Order: sequence, then structure tokens, then C-alpha cells
Amino acid sequence: MQISIIDPVRATYIFSAIFVIALLVSIRKRKDKQLLSISVTQELKGLAILSVIFFHVGYCLVTDSRFLFPLSILAGVGVNLFLFLSGYGLTLSSINKGYSAVQFYKHRLSKLFIPLWIALAAFFSLDFFFLKIHHSFGYVIQSFLGIFPSADLWRDVNSPLWYFTLILFFYLLFPLVFSKKRPWLSAIILYAAIYLFVSWDPSYLSWSISFYQIHAMAFPLGILAANAYYKKDFFINVLNKINSFFYGLAPSCARTICGKLKLKKVVYYAAIIILLGIFAYTAYYSGVGKGPWIEQPISLITAVAIVIVSLMKKFEIRSLYYFGFYSYEIYLLHWPIISRYDFLFRFKFIPVWLTMVLYLIFFLFLGWLLRKATDAVAKLKTAKEKNTALKMSNS
Repeated sequence: MQISIIDPVRATYIFSAIFVIALLVSIRKRKDKQLLSISVTQELKGLAILSVIFFHVGYCLVTDSRFLFPLSILAGVGVNLFLFLSGYGLTLSSINKGYSAVQFYKHRLSKLFIPLWIALAAFFSLDFFFLKIHHSFGYVIQSFLGIFPSADLWRDVNSPLWYFTLILFFYLLFPLVFSKKRPWLSAIILYAAIYLFVSWDPSYLSWSISFYQIHAMAFPLGILAANAYYKKDFFINVLNKINSFFYGLAPSCARTICGKLKLKKVVYYAAIIILLGIFAYTAYYSGVGKGPWIEQPISLITAVAIVIVSLMKKFEIRSLYYFGFYSYEIYLLHWPIISRYDFLFRFKFIPVWLTMVLYLIFFLFLGWLLRKATDAVAKLKTAKEKNTALKMSNS
């Protein structure tokens, strides 16, 4: 059920001010020197999950879309960031560790499914015992298998889980087509596979096929980025040549009076400003509603712009890092909590901006709790496997 709120614009201003302050006070000097380090990827994941939450609240939960605007317009970019980082991370891991297909499925799929199963068990139980919602047995089994063909905000157990089916598609195919020597070829094959799948347009997936079409390219693009990272010496040389070229074009006074170092700084900050301008423009003029083949490239341009800015910046934002660290868990939990089990928005005496702040803190706590539960289940699973192996060796 949608919720009406009072004075959404003023509430947005107050929340935005608190949000920006929380980001600013958590800024720390960046210690790592890697191109796309763990801290940077976690910050991008944090930005992605917050974008998804803001969209679900601003455009789905409340009746007035002015609330949280423009924070709420980046959900598609957030999904592309998740997919891009997944493709990037899986590729680097596979190149470094060389998983076999069996090892990959055993290691990666458990990380996907264990928290999903815990979240689904909780929501199906709450629906049945507290809300008297009876899901069919087939629907429950289908959900535990990770198949979510629809994205009904109010009828499905957890509408955003359409994304799980998409990422599962990539995870199932990745070890079968991955080439350590030619990751770029793996990216092309995966894109061809998802392109054929979304072009097929089965009626079974009529609810979510447009989402798959919009986000089909992000995961393969992450693989290509990882491939480029392994050829970083080549790209660094290219960048140095470009820098030398523009330095040579600069007026002699700029080279002699300002010096090369200062000119580099000017180019550095100018590049960041231009990228942020591209990000803001494409985020606002996103092409939403004009078809997936228009929306997809615009969303990818927005995502790539913010990724490059994140690589260039010389500081880290710890608050984004923590949201990124628990982003998968928060993704699994946030929508049913605010839509079906809401315990804050319904109380009109609590300012809506304060409700948002409290929910974000609550989501961090739940993300931590689900991570602990997942780790406990994983340890039990590992201990059971070791006992089974020991018994077999003794026999």
C-alpha cells in the first residue's frame, strides 16, 4: 500500500542535508593505490544500494515522487553498477585463482543462495503467520531456486528479486565460457547469450524482460574492464602519451610559468568536473520510458562516469563503504520491510526525513545480522563437509 506524506519537498531538503553531512564527515584520505581497489568497489556498491532504496521509496512507496528527488532517479544506474562490479570482480578472481567450473559453482553460488534462502524463509514465514498471505507451494519452490519471473511490487514476496534471476543467469554461464587468456571473448559470448535471451522475449518473463534488456550489457562490460586492467601497462603508456600531447599543445607560458605539475592538476580537476557534469546530465535525462536500447546506453554512460570519478578521487567515503559492504544483504531485505512490514512510515508523528534516516540505520543493522547468519550457516556447511570427508577416508 502506498503512503501519503506531508510536504515532501521540505522533507527531501532536510534528509538530503543530513545525508550529505553524513558523507562529508566520513571522508578519509585514500590509503590504497590500486586502480579499482576494494574500498572503491565497496563505495560504488554503497552508492548503488542507496540509489535503489531511494528509488523504491520515492517512486514506489510514497504517492508523491517529489520526495527524495533527485536522489531517487539513479536506480537503473545502481543496478548497472552492481552488474558491472560483479563481472569485474569475477573476472579478476578467476584469472588470479583459476577456479574450475565445479569450484566456481560451489564457492560463488553458495554466497548467492544462502543469504537469499534465509531472507526468503523469514519473509514467507512472516507473510503466513502475521499477514495471513498464502503463497502457493510452486511459487515458494520457484523462489528458493532463484527464479523470479515477475516484479510485482505488492504481490511478489520480494519484487526486486528479478535482479537475482539475471545475476544467476550470468553466474551459471560464466565458468562455462570464461577464457583466462581471452576474457574479452568471454564478455562477447555472455553478451550474445543474454541478447538472444532477451530477444526471445518469453511470455513467462513478461513482467521483468524489460529490466533484463536495459541491464544486459553491464556484466559483460565489467569483464572487459577487468581485461583492460590486466593490460594496464599498455593503457598507462597511452594515457602518458595523451598527457604529453596536450602538454605540448599548451602555451609556452603555461609550461614555463605554471609548470607541468600545475598543468596536470588543472587537467585533473577539469576532467573530474566534466565527468560529474556528464553524470548529472545523463542521470537527469536518462531516457527512461523511451525503450531499452535508448535507456541502456545512457545508464551505462552515467555508471561509467561515476566509476571513473571514483577511481580518480584521492579520498574514500566510509559511510558509502559500509553500505556497500552489506549491500547484497540490504538488497535482499529492504523492500518487503518498508512495503509490507513498515513500522515507521505509517506513524505520521515521525517526520518522514527522520523515518528515512532511521530506516537506513536499521538496514545496516539487518545487513550485519544477515551476514552473521550467513557466516554461521556456511561454517556449519563446511564442518559437515569435513566430517563427511573424514568418515569416507576412515572407511
